[in-house]
Amino acid sequence: MSFSQDKSVLSVLKLVKAPIYSHCYSADRTLLAISCDTDCLVYRLGPSPQLVAKLCNHDKLVTAVDISIHGRIVTCSQDRNAYVWEPLSDGSYKPTLVLLRINRAATSVSWAPSGYKFAVGSSARIIAVCYYEQENNWWVSKHIKKPIKSTVTCLSWHQNGVLLAAGATDGYMRVFSGFIKGLDSKEVVAGSPWGEKFPFGAVIRDYYQGSYIHDVQWRSNLEKVAFVAHDGSLNIANSQGQIAAANSPDGLPFKALLWTNDAQIICGGYSCHPVVFAVDSQGLKFLKNLDKPSKAGSVPQNTFNGQGDEENAFSGISALRKFKELDLKGKVTTNEQESAHENTITQFRPYAEANGNVSQVSSCGLDGKIVIYAV
Repeated sequence: MSFSQDKSVLSVLKLVKAPIYSHCYSADRTLLAISCDTDCLVYRLGPSPQLVAKLCNHDKLVTAVDISIHGRIVTCSQDRNAYVWEPLSDGSYKPTLVLLRINRAATSVSWAPSGYKFAVGSSARIIAVCYYEQENNWWVSKHIKKPIKSTVTCLSWHQNGVLLAAGATDGYMRVFSGFIKGLDSKEVVAGSPWGEKFPFGAVIRDYYQGSYIHDVQWRSNLEKVAFVAHDGSLNIANSQGQIAAANSPDGLPFKALLWTNDAQIICGGYSCHPVVFAVDSQGLKFLKNLDKPSKAGSVPQNTFNGQGDEENAFSGISALRKFKELDLKGKVTTNEQESAHENTITQFRPYAEANGNVSQVSSCGLDGKIVIYAV
């Protein structure tokens, strides 16, 4: 293989020759769904993944996909639509249109833990919280609008299914109430440190970062929410409004993050390899790189001295030489082995977990690869 023989890399799947912006697994990890151009491709996992379904109702780029605990797949697209795909006994999927009522691209989607509702972020400065209406046999939506001022890029549900964290390109990470009367119970938020009343659409907390928020994720048992921004920062916020922050050791922005346990977060993005941070009472601390190309004489991959960042980020090649080669050849010539991902990491998903602790992490990227890491 062309990438470094790092023990953290368990497997690499090159499924398509196009960027993968989103991927997800069924609850039993037997099915993998990925977004690829205008389609969502569903694979059955095994010694060699087998394509079992091609979900192709969208006519523009599919921006996100998610699978509920019941096996329903939801897709959203730049065509301003979302579909819920119901699995049938013959292995096919039946699509149901979602009434999003938005006039811009749908950018992100996430099922609530219950599997009975989901949220869709959009470029229309709207979050649509969608649920099934039995009488009319379709999925309807309620809109969260204020005070969102720009594209909603990422979403994450609290385990209680009411609190919804959302990041946007206006520089804010906000926690909203996604409470749906008749579907959610007030008991699930009783005694919550985030407040006492949760009317739909209410802003419970907001945190200003000042740059695009790329990903957000709850750690419900800690009542904390982590998010990454385009300034290269990883941030953890609590219900009191306090934030702990750390910066990317490569100086490059993170696009994705995942809590692997109460004490660790894995991040990835433009540096093409995952980075692990430790979380403790003092805040955040860089722990290690996973699958980072290295060579003799360079800075060891598990340390960061805060200096020589430019040289280290370019793997020993001067910035001038790098950009000259990019200009002339469209690539940089090195003798080093590459990491498993050859382009930006766009999303992490838990692949193997027990009792809330993730032991294996799955990532997707703009190189069309799915990579499984041991953490």
